[in-house]
Amino acid sequence: MSDVSIWPSVGVVIPTHQRPELMRAALRSVLEQFYPGRLEVVIVFDRAKPDETLICQGERPVRVVKNSRTPGLAGARNTGIAALDTELVAFLDDDDEWLPGKLTAQVAALGTSAEMCTAAIEVSYEGTRTPRLAGTSMVRHIDLLRSRMMMLHSSTFLFRRTALQGGLGLVAEDAPGSQNEDWDMLLRAARRRDIAHVDQPLALVNWMGSHFETRWDTKISSLQWMLDRHPEIHGCPVGAARVYGQLACWHAAVGDRIEALRWAAKATRTNWSEPRSALATVAASGLVKVPTMMRALHKKGRGI
Repeated sequence: MSDVSIWPSVGVVIPTHQRPELMRAALRSVLEQFYPGRLEVVIVFDRAKPDETLICQGERPVRVVKNSRTPGLAGARNTGIAALDTELVAFLDDDDEWLPGKLTAQVAALGTSAEMCTAAIEVSYEGTRTPRLAGTSMVRHIDLLRSRMMMLHSSTFLFRRTALQGGLGLVAEDAPGSQNEDWDMLLRAARRRDIAHVDQPLALVNWMGSHFETRWDTKISSLQWMLDRHPEIHGCPVGAARVYGQLACWHAAVGDRIEALRWAAKATRTNWSEPRSALATVAASGLVKVPTMMRALHKKGRGI
């Protein structure tokens, strides 16, 4: 792929909400990418006035727009998609950064047949950076039923724009709190066609200061939304038990001991080795709080 003319055009959507310094770092990581093809950025301000000082008309233009759709991350991403006319569309969250070589590696991996490409990540938490790899170059639907595969982070998503405007569709704006909309999109994409994956860390994902980290009620409702939207999850014991165990943990976090124990028991019946059952049971007993467990796991680049 040495001929510049065969590199497809790429539009990058960066939704942002009240994180100006992190957002500028995210933008800089895009503009510093080595990529021979056309590259442009749309920054979508969600529930905030667009910062017009970011506008650039150069070789790599930067536009700013206001979220014109459903308030939240999903609507902001869809606003950005609608503003683009590029062949490919990439996502980047405003608190993350692309690592050098990200774009060229993923465009090459996308090839001519895949509709979507992901990449591995490095998790940044309290000064520690932990790589998270998938161990594969192709992600199937069954893989995503078994596990959310959190290393397939939305900040690595790369799509054909025709897929987003066609059979795959846009980001689901009815996802409660715009949570798990990324897993939903992965499942929808993999149901249509295997997802290409570059199994090297190409994005730095910041786990400090997330808008969603402790919104327990939203975590519960978004997982229930996923189970309703993708009932096939129930048919995969390992994946179903993982979700049931997460629901148990989030119910424990809001102090609903009965629901926490009910979901923990369901997770154990579905897959006796599901570790989240024990975590939820301990949290429901009051011995250890869920945020304490999460901090310990985050230091290892993992989550509940």
